Amino acid sequence: MKILEEFWYGNIEPTDYDTSSCKEYKKLNELICRNEEKLRVAMTDEQKTLFEKYTDCVREHQTITDCLIFQNSFKLGARMMLEIMEE
Repeated sequence: MKILEEFWYGNIEPTDYDTSSCKEYKKLNELICRNEEKLRVAMTDEQKTLFEKYTDCVREHQTITDCLIFQNSFKLGARMMLEIMEE
């Protein structure tokens, strides 16, 4: 039950993940930042506003997607545990 207590008291954050060992993640993140900066330099103020609205929607969509994936993964793990316990 220790892990449930740690989770309850906020010592475990299920959405935290370590990206330091993933070279692909770091490379892609740098590419995203570099391309976004290039876009912003070339945009008018109106285009920048529209781009911000777009990126806000993409981030919100990704947050919702991440939450759904977490929920489904947790349910799958629970079903696996139930199946193991039935044996």
